[in-house]
Formats: sequence, C-alpha cells, structure tokens
Amino acid sequence: MSSWAEFAAAEPLLATAIRTLVCQYGPGLGYLATVRPDGGPRIHPVSPVITDDGLFCFVLASPKRHDLDRDGRYSLHSFPATDSDDEAYLSGRATAVTDPAVIGSLARQMRAAPGIDWKLYELTVDVAMMVRHDTPTTSTRTVWKDRPGHVPRARQNGPCAAALDSVQ
Repeated sequence: MSSWAEFAAAEPLLATAIRTLVCQYGPGLGYLATVRPDGGPRIHPVSPVITDDGLFCFVLASPKRHDLDRDGRYSLHSFPATDSDDEAYLSGRATAVTDPAVIGSLARQMRAAPGIDWKLYELTVDVAMMVRHDTPTTSTRTVWKDRPGHVPRARQNGPCAAALDSVQ
C-alpha cells in the first residue's frame, strides 16, 4: 500500500483531481466506510485531511474507530459536489499515528480540540478512482491501483445502466 505522497508522486494529475474534489468546500469532506465485526460495512461522514505528506483522518471514540483499530480496511468516498456528479474514491488501510510531532502539527492545523477523545489515523492508498460524469448518461472513470506494473487508464462508460463492472 502506498502513502498519499507516494500515490501523488506516481499519479499527480489524478491525486490533484481527487484532492480538489474531497476539499471542494474548504476542509475535506467524505464518507468513510469501515468493516464491522460481522463483516458488514459501516459508513460515516468524516473530514479527511490531505497534506503533501499524507492522507489523515481524526476519528472520535466510536464504532468506526473500533473497526479501524480491529481491521484497518477503509474506503473513502468524496462528498457530493453541488455543480456536478463527479466522484472520488480511495481505499486502503488505516493506521493509528503515534508520532507526537505529526499529531500536534495536524491537530493545530485542523484546530482539533485537545480535550476530546480523538485519534489520528493515516490512510494508505491501495486503489484510487476518479469518475467524471461527462453527460447525464456517460462518464469517464480513471483507476489507479497500487500493483506492480499497473498502468492507470481512463475508461469511458456508456449509459450508466451499462456501467456495471467493478474497480477491483
């Protein structure tokens, strides 16, 4: 799995497009999916933090935090845009950040309240996808996978009802 910085170095245009969509309202906004103990999905709104060094998320004491501590797998989907149906998707693993300098710096930058029970996670990137909706019925999907020899490519989809294949 790649760090955000490694992904951005490998695919700067895709990383910029995803970062722009996630941060379209100022702070990052998205939906974080985690894996419940029974294997089902759990989805919550979050405010991810994207810096040149990494992709991070502050998570309060909650079932989603227990999911990340237990399993670590995540998916992050961008918050819907007001002027398009474009969407961004990332998946990988979440790891608790233990470096006090990193925690302190991001906490100050994001004004994370010191008296609140939050934990900072770094999210690695295994799959990154950007979907641009060209017309109401067609889209262009660009997928990057952290796999040896994988070459990202843009793929145009016809009417949305026919675009049923998976990014996996």
